[in-house]
Amino acid sequence: MTPGKRRREARPPVIPHVVPATATLAPQVRARNPVRRFLGILGPGLITGASDDDPSGIGTYALAGASLGFATLWTALLTFPMMAVVQFVCAKIGMVTGEGLARVLRRHYPRALLYPVVAALVIANTINAGTDIGAIGAAVNLLVPVPPAVTIAPIALSILALQVWGSYRLIARTFKWLSLALLAYIGAALYARPDVAEVLRGTFVPTIRLDAAFLASLVAILGTTISPYLFFWQASEEVEEEISMGRRTLRARRGATDRELRYAGVDVTTGMLFSNVVMYFIMLATAATLFKAGQTEIQSAADAAHALRPLAGDAAYVLFAVGVIGAGFLGVPVLTGSSAYAMAEALGFRYGLDDKPRRAKLFYAMIIVPTLIGTLVNFLGINPIRALFWTAVINGFLAPPLLIVIMLVASNRRVMGERVNGRWANVVGWATTATMLAAAIGLVLTWSS
Repeated sequence: MTPGKRRREARPPVIPHVVPATATLAPQVRARNPVRRFLGILGPGLITGASDDDPSGIGTYALAGASLGFATLWTALLTFPMMAVVQFVCAKIGMVTGEGLARVLRRHYPRALLYPVVAALVIANTINAGTDIGAIGAAVNLLVPVPPAVTIAPIALSILALQVWGSYRLIARTFKWLSLALLAYIGAALYARPDVAEVLRGTFVPTIRLDAAFLASLVAILGTTISPYLFFWQASEEVEEEISMGRRTLRARRGATDRELRYAGVDVTTGMLFSNVVMYFIMLATAATLFKAGQTEIQSAADAAHALRPLAGDAAYVLFAVGVIGAGFLGVPVLTGSSAYAMAEALGFRYGLDDKPRRAKLFYAMIIVPTLIGTLVNFLGINPIRALFWTAVINGFLAPPLLIVIMLVASNRRVMGERVNGRWANVVGWATTATMLAAAIGLVLTWSS
């Protein structure tokens, strides 16, 4: 073998990206107005970040603020870079391979690893979606005197109608508008009139305690912000985005230009920043009111809204309830959608929100059935807090091995070609993996204490 031939074989494979003539950038992305262009770039990353603040997450953050005060505000600064890097890596995998995360794992890794992961993901997502549907009903009851049991079924059916009959573009636009509802928590925090000095101390001076209550809250915050379902959703939505632009074949989708990756980075970073800002203000609002008043025993986002009313006024109460409703209508479809993507991709079936139900039967079945099962959970007398505890347990043990595989995929030149992770992504990504592994161990310790 000649030296020249050896050098050519040693080079990493180049995954080309040829944009079809029918596929062009969206008009908003090509706009000269920088604000309009920025808003046009926002898509899967913003939706993923906003969906991370679902009603169960809101309940977790509200409980942390109510029980520990401003002591956990600093976690928003910790989780932001971890979320941004992990979700960008997932986005890049989807963009470069042209396939969702589960399909990539199916092609390159043992099925014995993939199938248990997908099964655990579906179980956790189904329980989580059910509790979120119940939370929407409870939040509606805060604003309108209608029993939650009456509204739960219509809520579930309206969510299903959008997912089953709406196009990807309609669903994406709807989700982007729903994300604005989360801004209500910034308003709620401002109405709470927090002490600025205490807020700054809690934000920039990390508090770490080794008691069970603090460790449990820290583990819950990490498990809620860096959730396995977001990994699958992010990669699959990047594929959906390309399909909606006309790249319908795998060959047309494979690879990504520098500009596409740069836009994806802006989108993901904005989405994760938005998610962490909302998390921060939820903890701030409940710390400034409930913790100060000694009302530390709340069990849900609806409980937090109720408790806020006499302390921060009707405006904060309404804003908190509106935020729960908007977050629920965004979070439930992402939970069931990520299950559907993971299952269809893992088993090699057709998938996609632009596909007709008759052509992607398994995909839509995995949206409809978990939504209906989750709806029934609200009528079976199952304690929602206990149910969310078990989803936290599943996700806590699922995240570390998934992150390990994701980081290996992103550094595999056979999969990613020249788009493997750089040094910064590897450092933060592996640090996040180690942190989530420590959180899983912490979960066991707090569970057994």
